[in-house]
Amino acid sequence: MSTLQAALAGVLLGGLYALMAAGVSVTWGVLRIINLAHFGLILVSAYLTFQLASSWGWDPILTLVITVPAMFVLGGVLQWGYDRVGISELNSLLASFGLLIMCVQLVSNVWSADFRRMSAAVNPYATASVPLGRLIFPVTTLLASGIAVVLIAGAQFALRRTFTGRALRAFAEDRTIASAFGIDHRRLGVLLGALSGATAAVSGMLFALANALTPATAFEWFGTVFAVVILGGVGHLTGTLAAGLLVGVLSGVVSVLLSPAAAPFVLFSAIVLALLLRPQGLFARRAVR
Repeated sequence: MSTLQAALAGVLLGGLYALMAAGVSVTWGVLRIINLAHFGLILVSAYLTFQLASSWGWDPILTLVITVPAMFVLGGVLQWGYDRVGISELNSLLASFGLLIMCVQLVSNVWSADFRRMSAAVNPYATASVPLGRLIFPVTTLLASGIAVVLIAGAQFALRRTFTGRALRAFAEDRTIASAFGIDHRRLGVLLGALSGATAAVSGMLFALANALTPATAFEWFGTVFAVVILGGVGHLTGTLAAGLLVGVLSGVVSVLLSPAAAPFVLFSAIVLALLLRPQGLFARRAVR
């Protein structure tokens, strides 16, 4: 029963991993930008959620009315800056890592390096759970998984069924031909960067609901999120969701059967195998579907 509980809990937690990875995956796959600053936006959003809830008594979920527009603008500005300087894929990795360091330092200066966690008085979700027989599901992971599925499914629908989505897919496939047919890739890129920033705001809020915060938390996301991106296929949103669930299950089950310390080893072994056997990702045939 403990293994089943761990597997189901991993599925729910995997939704949060997928949502964190979606912004990185789609900007990498479509715009050829490896945007590590995305982790900084998630971190800042998590702290803003903490601040608004703790100081002003806001419901943590309602803080999205502040954080989503703010990260939408910041994400768009970042992409505008990347495009203006004509940054390459490799250089975007270096430049965005520098921006991430700046975000971490900003958080350290404003909130200090101490652990921060919303109290039960302002965050009732942290202690709430939904029992199902002998299984217990925390409300925080249920929320994270449900919101992730809705947002990723909506984004996938937009990519496949809307004119803007088709334009983005065309740009990802062949930039020269797409530009020749009048697709304004700069405007679309800024829009995609802004939407990626909005997902960072949601991810930060969901993370803050269930976890303590420190500035160094952003670095702890690297391994898991990039595992999701690689296993799902760069730019493949439904693959990202499936990979997030897989990574969550794998981490949860290994932690119970072996030990929590063994989970990263198993996870990165899976990445190595995936790169050797299916370098395009377990759930994708192309970078963008």
